[in-house]
Amino acid sequence: MRDKPMKVFVVEDDVWYSKLLVHTLSLNPDHEVTPFTDGKSLLDQLKQKPDLITLDFRLPDYSGTELFDKIKAFDPNIEIVIISEQQDIETAVSLLKRGAYDYLTKSEDIRDRLIHVMNQLGKNRELVQRVETLQEEVERKYDFQSSIIGQSKGVKRVFKLIEKAVSTNLTVMISGETGTGKEVVAKAIHYNSPLSKKPFVPVNMSAIPKDLVESELFGHEKGAFTGAMGQRIGKFEQAHGGTIFLDEIGEMDISLQAKLLRALQEKEITRVGGTQTVKVNSRVLVATHRNLQEEVKNGNFREDLYYRLFGLPIELPPLREREKDVLILAKHFAESFAKENKQANKSFTKEAQQKLLNYSYPGNIRELKAIVELAMVMADGSEIVPDDITFAQRDVVTDVLSEDLTMKEYQLKIIRLYLKQNDDNIKLVADKLDIGQSTIYRLLKEN
Repeated sequence: MRDKPMKVFVVEDDVWYSKLLVHTLSLNPDHEVTPFTDGKSLLDQLKQKPDLITLDFRLPDYSGTELFDKIKAFDPNIEIVIISEQQDIETAVSLLKRGAYDYLTKSEDIRDRLIHVMNQLGKNRELVQRVETLQEEVERKYDFQSSIIGQSKGVKRVFKLIEKAVSTNLTVMISGETGTGKEVVAKAIHYNSPLSKKPFVPVNMSAIPKDLVESELFGHEKGAFTGAMGQRIGKFEQAHGGTIFLDEIGEMDISLQAKLLRALQEKEITRVGGTQTVKVNSRVLVATHRNLQEEVKNGNFREDLYYRLFGLPIELPPLREREKDVLILAKHFAESFAKENKQANKSFTKEAQQKLLNYSYPGNIRELKAIVELAMVMADGSEIVPDDITFAQRDVVTDVLSEDLTMKEYQLKIIRLYLKQNDDNIKLVADKLDIGQSTIYRLLKEN
């Protein structure tokens, strides 16, 4: 059953045929059918926004073509099925080209044919509704106030910059360490902008082999190179009218940067192996974990391309600088994991929270998500304790600071940790910590 009935208008001046059509269409309880006997009464009620109109091609006050054009001018999304007394191929083809859904003649099998058309139309309508629902879900998902989680000063600053990016068409350069959420920010900008209904096309420059980058971005013609069995459009053409997101732009080989610059400046590309230019127009968002200014100085990135891409800069803070956002994110990831896996949610003990706060997160948000999901699996009860939390990279600071200790106790803990990691080689540990061996012996003896 659909969320709402399909609203159908039947326009037919023959009383008997009108009853036949209304009865046939009303057999489906999801149809709400209203009959009309002339074009004027129909036009007066178009404000009711019907989904479908069955239109008698010969009415007393309007020709079928004239009425068809008025309906489409009012709302091009209204589907129209033409009903005609005779099979006029030329007229049928003309109306189908103008956007009619189908053309039926008043024959003995019209009931069966009409039911078939309605079934097809119903499937198409459900598909459209599903696509619209998915689009709304995507837009809600990337509402940046909910998709970018945190309350730190750094995140609030990012929110303000995203608001500016949404209200303009500037190129946006998103920078930040790996795992800070650069693609999430790019999607938040696109799905909250006037281009939200248009394509969002992400391209990870670091994941494309060097010799395929040009084809991936600009497409290729059949026979352009070995394996090019047919024409293929590139990412810029796919993103036409929408947004193209060039992730890890700093990884792009300098030999291709001139072609990218031309595409951005001229808004046109040439497919590999082709000679004709193709107009493209899309908003450009880029991201990098590199310092592009340094890359320009080192001769790895074109200066003119850098300034063409600079636009509005958004720098994402690393997780270690986001204060207690770590705990907010950890709670979110735990709840999401529980929901996706149909499990009971688990909370973090104070000790576990402290352990999370003490870690430096070289992999940032992406690493925290992996850590939390593993902790959800490892935890036996309803709470996550420190032992359930495993860091991919051992962090001496985290191990040492996970408890409240005196300075002397911290010193001893550091020494014992280094001794364990270096097979109790006191000389090696003394060299690494830049202290005397006697200091190590003394602290161990006192405790």
